[in-house]
Amino acid sequence: MKDAQYYLDRLEKKNVKPTAIRLLVLKAMDEADRAVSMADLEMMLDTVDKSTIFRTLTLFLQHHVIHDIEDGSGSLKYEICSSENSCSIDDMHIHFYCEVCQKTFCFHSLHIPRVQLPDGFQVHGINYMVKGVCDKCAAKQK
Repeated sequence: MKDAQYYLDRLEKKNVKPTAIRLLVLKAMDEADRAVSMADLEMMLDTVDKSTIFRTLTLFLQHHVIHDIEDGSGSLKYEICSSENSCSIDDMHIHFYCEVCQKTFCFHSLHIPRVQLPDGFQVHGINYMVKGVCDKCAAKQK
């Protein structure tokens, strides 16, 4: 379990003022150990209003504390960037969307393959999503 100083340092390295709510959102995302949606955070932080969570996520995205993931569910998912100092293409990894439980899982050890783009093109983000049935849902189906 990470202590409060870990979250304080993480935000300060990204030039984000560490307010109580921001620390709460960051800690909840970290403890979820998977990509979370706005609705997930609302349930996890039932004392924090939706607009405050939204503003916090927007700020975190602007300062590269987190990145967003489009899993095809119609709801963006958010995940803390792997690196404490930046959120680069090299930190991106493969995500898996379970079509049964509708959770998005992060496979940190599986990196996105490099794609050679034509000259002049600049990559700012990559979304690599695999869809299917997760191990727990597959075990229930047997």
